[in-house]
Amino acid sequence: MENIYLAVVLAPLIGSILAGLFGKQIGRAGAHTVTIAGVAIAAALSVYVFYQHAFNAAPVYNATVYEWALVGDLSMNVGFLVDNLTAMMMVVVTSVSLMVHVYTIGYMHEDPGYQRFFSYISLFTFSMLMLVMANNFLQLFFGWEAVGLVSYLLIGFWFKRPTAIYANMKAFLVNRVGDFGFLLGIAGVLMYFGSLDYYTVFGKAPAFAAGNPTMELFAGHPWAVMTVICICLFIGAMGKSAQVPLHVWLPDSMEGPTPISALIHAATMVTAGVFMVARMSPLFELSETALSFVLVIGATTALFMGFLGLIQNDIKRVVAYSTLSQLGYMVVALGVSAYAAGVFHLMTHAFFKALLFLGAGSVIIGMHHEQDIRAMGNLKKYMPITWITSLLGSLALIGTPGFAGFYSKDAIIEAVHASTIAGSGYAYFCVLVGVFITALYSFRMYFLVFHTKERFGESHHHSATHHDDAHHGSHTHGHAHHEAQKPHESPWVVWLPLVALAIPSVCVAWFFTEPMLIGDFFKGVIYVADNHNTLEHLREEWHHVGGAAGFALHAVQTLPFWLALGGVVAAYVLFVMMPAVPKKIAEVFSPIYKLMHNKYGFDDFNQAVFANGSVAVGKKLWHWGDMTVIDGMMVNGTARTVGRVAAQVRKLQSGYLYHYAFAMIIGLLVFFTWLYFAR
Repeated sequence: MENIYLAVVLAPLIGSILAGLFGKQIGRAGAHTVTIAGVAIAAALSVYVFYQHAFNAAPVYNATVYEWALVGDLSMNVGFLVDNLTAMMMVVVTSVSLMVHVYTIGYMHEDPGYQRFFSYISLFTFSMLMLVMANNFLQLFFGWEAVGLVSYLLIGFWFKRPTAIYANMKAFLVNRVGDFGFLLGIAGVLMYFGSLDYYTVFGKAPAFAAGNPTMELFAGHPWAVMTVICICLFIGAMGKSAQVPLHVWLPDSMEGPTPISALIHAATMVTAGVFMVARMSPLFELSETALSFVLVIGATTALFMGFLGLIQNDIKRVVAYSTLSQLGYMVVALGVSAYAAGVFHLMTHAFFKALLFLGAGSVIIGMHHEQDIRAMGNLKKYMPITWITSLLGSLALIGTPGFAGFYSKDAIIEAVHASTIAGSGYAYFCVLVGVFITALYSFRMYFLVFHTKERFGESHHHSATHHDDAHHGSHTHGHAHHEAQKPHESPWVVWLPLVALAIPSVCVAWFFTEPMLIGDFFKGVIYVADNHNTLEHLREEWHHVGGAAGFALHAVQTLPFWLALGGVVAAYVLFVMMPAVPKKIAEVFSPIYKLMHNKYGFDDFNQAVFANGSVAVGKKLWHWGDMTVIDGMMVNGTARTVGRVAAQVRKLQSGYLYHYAFAMIIGLLVFFTWLYFAR
C-alpha cells in the first residue's frame, strides 16, 4: 500500500514540475495532458484506497516514509496516516481537483499563462494531499504552508492587475496571522508532549489533561494548557478556513481566475482547517473552553457572512460569501463535538460549491466576461446545461430534502440543538436564521441570472462590478460591444465537469449518510467524549424514520425546511415579482445597508489600524531611529567629531619656522625639567 500512497502524492507533483519547468517545450496540450494525467492517477488510486477502507475494512496505515531531520531525541519524519477520514479527504481533494483541471482547458484557453496555471493547480493538489495524509504535526505544517503559498500564487495569477496583487498579499498576510497561532499550538504540543507524532500525542493527552496543568498567559490568570494549545491550533484554522475576524481574505481572493475559486475556496484549502480540528478531536475533547470558542466563532461566521451575500452583485462574490457562511456551519459542528457531521458537510459542500463556482464561471464565459448579476437575466434560454446544473447546486446548498446538502446541514442543526455546551443557544439561533438567509441569497442570484427579463444591454457601472478578463489579464469590455452578441452555452470541457459535479451534489449523501453520521465509519478516527455525544439523538431519529428516504420525508415537519422554503419564496417575491421593493428596503434601512456594504468595517479597521498603523510606526522609527540616532549621531556624528578635532589640530601646523623653533625650545625645557625632578 505504501507505493500506492506515494503514487497518490507524487503523481500531481511530477505533473506540476513537468508543466512548470518544461512548459515551453511541451506546449499547451502537453501541459494539460501531464497535469490531468497526474491528478487522474491520484484520483483513481484515492478511490481505490477509499474503497478498501470503507468496504473492505483495510487496517489503518500509519508509518514513516523517511526521516527528514533528527534534533536531539526528536525525530522529524515524513509519514502517512491513512484511515477512513484521510481516505474520504483524498477522494474529495483529487476528484474535485480533476474536474477543475478539465474545466480549466476551456476556461483558460486564451490565457498566456496557461502552462503556469496548470503547474500551480497541480502543485496545489500535491500540497493538499501532503496535508491530509500527514501522520505528524511537522508534515501537517508543511502542507499547511504549501497550500498557503500556492493560493497566493493563484489569487495573484494575473499579476499585471493591481487588484489581484492586493488580494493575494491580503490572503497571504491574513493567513500569516492565523499560522502564527498554529505554530504556537504546535510548539505547545512539542513542549508538553515531547513528540510531533499524532498517535504519540493523542496517547499522552488524556493523562496529561487529567492533571490539569496551567500556564499564566497574563500574570495572575492561570489557563489550562490544553485549552491554550487547542485555541492556538484553532487560530490556524480560523485563518485557513476563513472564520471571523480572519475571514477578510476570502471574498477578495475572487480576483483569481474562476477555477481557483472552485478549487481553493470551495473544496480544498478552506476546508483544511475543518479537517485539522476533526483530526485533533482527541485534544479538543479535553477542553470545553476551546470547544465553546470554536462554536461561537463558527456561528458568528455562519450568520453574519450570510447577510453579506444578500447585497453582493458580483456573481462570484455571492458564492464566496456563501462559502464563508457554510464554513461557519462546519466549524459549528466541530464546536458541538459533531465532528462527523462537520466533515460530512465538508464533503457534500465540496461538490455542490465547486459546482456553483464552475457554474458561475460558465455564466461569465457565456456573458463575455460580465460578472454583474444585474446585467444578466433569462440565461436559461441560452445556457440550458449551466442553468439546470446551477439549479441542482443551489438546491443542494439550501438543504432541499433529498439533496446532499440537506443531510449534512440538518445533522449539524440537530447536533447544535442537542448540545449543552456554553454558547450552543446562540449558535442554534445563528444556524437556523442562516438557513433562511442562505436560501434567500442563493435564489436571488439564481433568479436574477437565469430567470427574470434579459438585461444584457443595460449599463451597471458600479464600483462593485469587476470584469474577469480571462484573456489577456488587462482589457475590459464595455457593454456596448456585447449588445449584438447573445450569450451562448459553454464548450463541453466546461459543461462536462458541471454535470460530473451535479451528480454527487444530488445523491452522494444517499450512500454515505448512514455509515458516516449514523454508523461507525469514523470509529477510532474521530474521538468524542461520552458527555459530548450530540449525534446520538440523530441516530435514534434516523432508525425511527427509516433511513435516508424517511429522513427526507420527515423534514417537512421541521423548522429548517420551512425556513429554506421561506427564503426561496421571499427571493421569488422580491426579485421576480416586485423587483422595485429591494431598492426601497435598502433606502429605508440605509444605515444597516451601508454597514453591510462596508463588510461591517473589518477591512476599514484592518487598513486603518494594521496597515496604516504599521506604516506610521515604520515612519516614526525611520525618522527617530534612522535619521536622528543612526544617521545623526552615529554616522554623521562620528564624521563631525573627526572634523572638529582635525580643525583644532590643524592650527598646530602653521608653516612658520619660528613657530616650530619655539615649539622645540619649549619641548626641550619641559624634557629637562622632567629629567631634573625625576631623579
